[in-house]
Amino acid sequence: MMPPTDDTRKECHREDPMKKHNWIFGAATILLSLPSATTSFTLPSSSVALRRHHVSATSTSTSPIRLSAESSDGDQDSKKIVVIGNGMVGQRFMENLLELTKESDQKCTLATFCEEPRAAYNRVKLTSYFETRDASDLTMTGPYESDGRTAWYDDNGVELYLNDKAVAIDTEAKTITGESGREIPYDVAVLATGSYPFVPPIPGRHRPGVFVYRTIEDLEAMLAYVKENNVQSAAVIGGGLLGLEAAKAVADMDVTSHIIEFAPILMCRQIDQGGHDALVGKIEEIGLQVHCGARTESFVGSDGTTTDDAEESNAPISALRFSNEDWDDLPVQMVVVSCGIKPRDEVAKEAGIDLGERGGVVVDSQMRTSADDVYAIGEIALYDNFIYGLIAPGYTMADVCAKTVAEKSLGLDLGLGEQPAFTGADLSTKLKLLGCDVASFGENQPKPDDADVSEMVWDDVPGGIYRKLIFNKDRTKLRGGILVGDAGDYTQLHRLFQTEGELPENPAALLAPPTARTGPVEEEAVSDDPSAQICSCNDVTRGTIAAAVQELGVEGATLPVLKKCTKAGLGCGGCEPQVKQILTQELEKLGGSLSSHMCEHFPYSRPELMALIRTDPDIDSVNTFDKILAKYGKGDGCETCKPAVGGILASLVNDDATVIGGGRNALQDTNDRSLANMQRGGSYSVVPRVPGGELSPDQLIAMGEVAKKYDLYTKITGAQRVDLFGAAKYQLPDIWEELGEAGLESGHAYGKALRTVKSCVGSTWCRYGVQDAVSFAVRVENRYKGVRSPHKMKSAVSGCVRECAEAQGKDFGMIATENGYNLYVGGNGGVNPVHALLLAADIDEDTVLKYVDRYLMYYILTADKLERTAPWQAKLPSGKNGGGPIEHLKEVIIEDSLGICDELDKRMQHLVDTYHDEWAEVVKNPELRKQFKQFVNTDENQERSDMIEFVDMRGQHRPADWPADGQPQTNWQAPDDDIFSRSEKSWVKVGSVEDFAPNVGSPILVGDTQLAVFNNDKRGEWYCTQNMCPHKQAFVLSQGILGDADGIEKVACPLHKKQFALKDGAQIDGDLKLLTFPVKIEGGAVLVELPAEKELDAILGTHGLRVQKSDCIDITGDAIKVPPRGAKVEIPGDFVDGQKELEKLMTDEALSGGISNSTDPVEIK
Repeated sequence: MMPPTDDTRKECHREDPMKKHNWIFGAATILLSLPSATTSFTLPSSSVALRRHHVSATSTSTSPIRLSAESSDGDQDSKKIVVIGNGMVGQRFMENLLELTKESDQKCTLATFCEEPRAAYNRVKLTSYFETRDASDLTMTGPYESDGRTAWYDDNGVELYLNDKAVAIDTEAKTITGESGREIPYDVAVLATGSYPFVPPIPGRHRPGVFVYRTIEDLEAMLAYVKENNVQSAAVIGGGLLGLEAAKAVADMDVTSHIIEFAPILMCRQIDQGGHDALVGKIEEIGLQVHCGARTESFVGSDGTTTDDAEESNAPISALRFSNEDWDDLPVQMVVVSCGIKPRDEVAKEAGIDLGERGGVVVDSQMRTSADDVYAIGEIALYDNFIYGLIAPGYTMADVCAKTVAEKSLGLDLGLGEQPAFTGADLSTKLKLLGCDVASFGENQPKPDDADVSEMVWDDVPGGIYRKLIFNKDRTKLRGGILVGDAGDYTQLHRLFQTEGELPENPAALLAPPTARTGPVEEEAVSDDPSAQICSCNDVTRGTIAAAVQELGVEGATLPVLKKCTKAGLGCGGCEPQVKQILTQELEKLGGSLSSHMCEHFPYSRPELMALIRTDPDIDSVNTFDKILAKYGKGDGCETCKPAVGGILASLVNDDATVIGGGRNALQDTNDRSLANMQRGGSYSVVPRVPGGELSPDQLIAMGEVAKKYDLYTKITGAQRVDLFGAAKYQLPDIWEELGEAGLESGHAYGKALRTVKSCVGSTWCRYGVQDAVSFAVRVENRYKGVRSPHKMKSAVSGCVRECAEAQGKDFGMIATENGYNLYVGGNGGVNPVHALLLAADIDEDTVLKYVDRYLMYYILTADKLERTAPWQAKLPSGKNGGGPIEHLKEVIIEDSLGICDELDKRMQHLVDTYHDEWAEVVKNPELRKQFKQFVNTDENQERSDMIEFVDMRGQHRPADWPADGQPQTNWQAPDDDIFSRSEKSWVKVGSVEDFAPNVGSPILVGDTQLAVFNNDKRGEWYCTQNMCPHKQAFVLSQGILGDADGIEKVACPLHKKQFALKDGAQIDGDLKLLTFPVKIEGGAVLVELPAEKELDAILGTHGLRVQKSDCIDITGDAIKVPPRGAKVEIPGDFVDGQKELEKLMTDEALSGGISNSTDPVEIK
């Protein structure tokens, strides 16, 4: 396998197959006019547009340059292989061919046309683009450069023609022409153009607001349209695999998503009515709406028209109209069409290459077309009158094609024994759709007249699980199956189908989902057979994975590296658990193990470290982070271990009124350090506690008055609370003081702690209620408020079995019965919803609290860092009599089988007894209140709108949207890393040593510039950097956690955990950079060496770096606008770069006496 990145290439000990290249100037805006093919020329060293191509200039005209088929060393026998399409399958073909030819003397040159603005990326994971909005997270060949390329193409001698669509192929002259006019000769051509979305001829499909779902550009266009048009509701046309993926994308834009399907059920090729019902239940649980049997008649415009003529009406989409009887129009402001694909075969058709009756290029089993030396692979290839739309068959085609080309066209002897052939593919698949497992394999829908069929069905409607297994009549062979909601044993079942393996004596034992079986929930066993396929997307066997682990060794074999080296798990990701199992097993053979260490500073997992601290006989020796680090760890700590240890101390010791007192502010992550949630732009949200959702009118009024006074955006949360957004950090104590006067206290929305106890009104108002749900919810919430845990916790109390409070979706929940309450534990919402399990039935309130005390404390003591109750609970052992983890919990919590209930009870009571309202503690404590001062060295404040523009939204104000990564106002970079090297500097006093808290950052203000001063008291070192994180231009770095990585002192940005070395400002995990300034201590004063104030403000002034809604120029006119990395800059006047402009500014100021040459300290007040 070809390794995709430089890092993994080194780790896998691979070598580049091609080393020699010719170089030409590749800037698209420059015309080269060469007098002859032999003319040589030299490029200026400052050129930034160098690209590797192999050029033979044949004309002095400005007509398209023809690129020769010669290799880089001029070998006339080298074959030119051109791939039309740089998608996943085309890319895989090139990687396979390079791997096959790397040891050969037979030379070939690869080239590929790529219509999109970036090289190959993983379309299968397109919806994950929303997680980071960084295309490099989807790349197949390493991080993208600013022009959309990656280093892989140059490193492997592959010519990449970005933004150039192949429009013609001449099979007689053997040339391919691009839309740019580029004409490329070929010896072998491979069509890998894929498919395009099929758009039904629905009137109005031309309207603004109608999109297809296929590329990153499609997603970006949708996002832009949603923002510009305030889209609230959208429809996705198509309920198949692609349609559900598109619906997920729409939902990720915070838009109500309607799935419109013509067929009576979703995914009709993969599942049946029972599977549909379970899937729809899961989908509707997360807020999407499904409309099956829908016959869409037209897309209605905002002007009410349904015309198909764009000239007659081009009004934006406003509704869907159906021909179904009695169906009303569905109001939507956007439509995404995702109802199938059609092969992109137009180039082949124009070339006279044979096509199928309904499209697709006809191929044989070696992927050859009707034209000599032209192959077709992927979604364009029609084999045996069938188009394969899944990635795994496409990769198999790429493998067959690469081997065929290597043998037939390059003359290599691969020693295969038999001719490689594609003979069809298994269309079995396992997916995670909208948080729900969906899998099908084999003959999942036998024909009605098939007599050799026996079916078994598991239909758990409340649990949202549906499973159908299809056997032969005698139940000796598994023929197929459908799994919805729980497909944990898919690999085992699929293997039984593929191998016609022996079934259990009672085949019904296979039917129950893994989560419902008695006994412990075990990981599905992975085959020991080296030839067993683990990753179907990339056709990776166990043997390949095992060999890679052996080659990487104990130190180098980590899961991310192994995935990159072998490509296992880089397709749909469904095989990652099996890859991890194999890694664990192979490391054990080498005498190693898969590390569960918390980080480089502690050789323990959180449960292990918790146990060491909890059982330490000298509690005073482990009651601070520094003591714990000295006893059980090394180094300075980091953003991973510090919050984890801080949480452990809060759960065991809890000897301070707040988590930020006694120096523990240095341990807290972004939100805990400020006792509020940091939001976009560095402002904070405030969420008062509302026990049980019960509020008095006076408290509501108090919150409204606070919101009006501080201009806070106000929203009701999903958990019956009020969220107040947009507070500056220095305003927080004043806000808390005013809320406290109304009896409101901290809601701990910022902490890994109990968030809320949701309730219905219960018997106090509801005619169905059987218990007073509100009063019990208030009691529960007031008992557990402030209790720190490995992850956030939520609870609910429902007053009857109608379950209006959704208690079964919470970490612990209570449902009222006539005799008391049923207690459920281990439920989670979110991306992977989990239903809670019944721990005890018909128990009174006191017993509920006793069991919850023990359950929560058991969780706190034994869960891993950032582990919710559901996955923690699932990993517990089974009870003695079977029944899974819930039986184990009953034995521990109710029967005291481990003899620890007394300890659990006492520890929880200690936490309840030592509770303090953290907001109130800050309000009354001047020393704690000082931590919320905006700048250490001045009482001056910069308003939130000085740092990011606030815009109106329905009468309230919110921060402007962050631009996507790579756009202006992101990834900021100074014009020169040493921009102040020629400046006159002076030592500026910015405060006294005691003003700067130890082991944290503190912000200071110099002129209009925010800087961050870091006092590493542990090492006796001081650092100063810009306070603005260059990633999103947010002024937050001083709030980041200090630590070290391999001995390098660093700070982690609190927003996205970008890590920067404090000494030189270099990003440890990327290519951004901070400006840094020397610090010294003299006579107790802290001094920073800085250029003149106006120079500093010109580069780092807050107003000049303010994130704005649009590409507006600097509204104050006092800052040099610094472009993001890779952006082109228009330089005014006679200045060739920003440095000269700065030099002129400096000279003018010096002549007017504005810059002092003195080295005496200057105090900034």
